[in-house]
Amino acid sequence: MPNTDYGIWKATELTEKYLAGVRGAIPLATEQIDLMLRIIGACDIEVESILDLGCGDGILAASILQQYTNASGVLLDISESMIQAAKDKFANHNGNLDFVLFDFGNNQWIERVQAQGPFSVIISGFSIHHQTDERKQEIYAEIFELLTPGGLFLNLENVSSSTNWVSKLFDDLFIDSLYNMYLTNGVEKTRQEVSEYWFNREDIEVNKLAPVEKQCDWLRQIGFSDVDCYFKILEIALFGGRKPR
Repeated sequence: MPNTDYGIWKATELTEKYLAGVRGAIPLATEQIDLMLRIIGACDIEVESILDLGCGDGILAASILQQYTNASGVLLDISESMIQAAKDKFANHNGNLDFVLFDFGNNQWIERVQAQGPFSVIISGFSIHHQTDERKQEIYAEIFELLTPGGLFLNLENVSSSTNWVSKLFDDLFIDSLYNMYLTNGVEKTRQEVSEYWFNREDIEVNKLAPVEKQCDWLRQIGFSDVDCYFKILEIALFGGRKPR
């Protein structure tokens, strides 16, 4: 059965808090996107179409389409306010874009995008982790079917820590990063206030994190090749693989 409690992300207030706070404080975010572009460039494929699954404000899709200007794009998200934020980001983009308001926890999402496929590249950022492990595996299989031969799937994702000690390291890292972002932006918050927000944020109960090693194994079992965790900093990982030609 699909998980549905992540529907809180439909709330405008929550998505605005995420975009104004947590999203901008992700450690090494620039390096993650740079590496994503490097991996795409190394695939020796014509990037004609991309799909951003759980697109948020479209930052990942925008980074790719800025480099592959002739590619078409589909951006899908459960949140109307996220879709609007993505539309705003692409307001001056002249390419072929489609914005889809839908829940990919429901497997009917495939019907909403398959006419624009198959896709050269499918990406997802900090979104699939809201699903149960069973549904995660189904989504990865659905993504595999939507890729063109030689196509690439990249998932920039929250993953589980191996121990509570490692999890605490990640919490401390993110709290410091969020606190420093507020300082830089002139927002007056104490580190204690930031810590209280971090541990009491609304979305924490709907996270269903899984080990990156297990998720890479799922991708291999589905049929992806060149599967790896390409980047990892504690509970943030960039992993994926290619569909064989």
